[in-house]
Amino acid sequence: MRISKAFELAWNILAHSKLRSWLTIIGIVIGIGAVVSIVSVSQGAQADLESRFGDMGADLITVSPGFSQASSFKRPPGDWDTSSSNDDQDPLTNKDVLAIKSLSNIKAVMGKVSAKGEVKYLGESGDVSMTGVDTEEWKTINTNEIEYGRDLASSDLYSAVIGYRIANEFFDDEIQVNRQITIEGKIFKIVGIYAEGEDDNAIVIPIGATYILEDVEEDEYDSITVKVKDEDIVNETQTAIEDKLMLSRGILNEEDKDFSVSANISLQNTMASTMQTMSIFLGAIAAISLIVGAVGISNTMFTSVLEKTKEIGIMKATGAKNIDILSIFLINSAMIGFVGGIGGVIVGVMGSGYISVLASGSSTTSGPGGGFTRMFSSTSISLELLLFAFLFSIVIGVIAGIIPAYRASRLKPVDALRYE
Repeated sequence: MRISKAFELAWNILAHSKLRSWLTIIGIVIGIGAVVSIVSVSQGAQADLESRFGDMGADLITVSPGFSQASSFKRPPGDWDTSSSNDDQDPLTNKDVLAIKSLSNIKAVMGKVSAKGEVKYLGESGDVSMTGVDTEEWKTINTNEIEYGRDLASSDLYSAVIGYRIANEFFDDEIQVNRQITIEGKIFKIVGIYAEGEDDNAIVIPIGATYILEDVEEDEYDSITVKVKDEDIVNETQTAIEDKLMLSRGILNEEDKDFSVSANISLQNTMASTMQTMSIFLGAIAAISLIVGAVGISNTMFTSVLEKTKEIGIMKATGAKNIDILSIFLINSAMIGFVGGIGGVIVGVMGSGYISVLASGSSTTSGPGGGFTRMFSSTSISLELLLFAFLFSIVIGVIAGIIPAYRASRLKPVDALRYE
């Protein structure tokens, strides 16, 4: 039998069982669409996460006051602290900065303070997060991209660099470079605006000007940022910083530690691993839809074999071979996968775009979850992904149709002709 004839007969089977076939095709569309949507969104989120952490710098280490729960894994068994950090601990000071500077592989060390402050601009006001930095060290440590203007310089005192959202959305009128804003009653000149995504909701000012903010003590820092020379030995440097600070702060036992040291590269690895696990989990859920679709194809093919039993008998009686019957039903199941694959790819692309729009809308709102959902606001739809999903759909169709097609090809002509 010619292959064209086999395609014609397979199409007739598909066309004459419209409702059953299309219900089966819908199952494949849902499964392939779910896979394309989830994989594209997951890949986009992972790429966005890597980009953001790449901007943070793998060569940065952060020292925070209080012993965090994240560091408690080094404690002996049975000696766990259920709180996130110890209260009433000694703050970080210039003494700690000088201790860290004395270590090798240290490129720059900077103490930072963070506090809320009232900002006024053209008659409007609101509370904004402030970050005070050492302008000299900030030039070396800062990884944020400036879109307009410049970054803080060592000669700046009452100058500020603001985030993209503060400049464009926080007030009714946009704030431009060289404009003036009032922070806690003090006038500051805007010298720069960060690019979108770079500390969107923050204002960075020289640490010498943070005396205007409440709850900011002189020579005390909310955190210390360390930039290393060689990022290949970040873990070793992190350990050296812990040991040095324990010595300088007079801490003898691990359980008495009143500070935490974390490296960006460790956080990157943890988040990347988490994203990969989540992608696998979501992919497994989508795969269930494909399994259901495959079962639907098998059910449709078994029913088609039963309905076409007498026709199979006639074909065999007139000279059709087992391989001919097998080819017809395999092509029929492949057609179901083919149509389902096309529909699934279209639904998947539309679905990933819809998820991206929803995530973008959620990330612009305030409150918890905005930063998390922003990861899913970008998708990564590659030609390889679409081609794989399409071909996989056809393969699923063929695999699901093998057993029914084989059973059809093994029918004996006499038994098939007597079938009612």
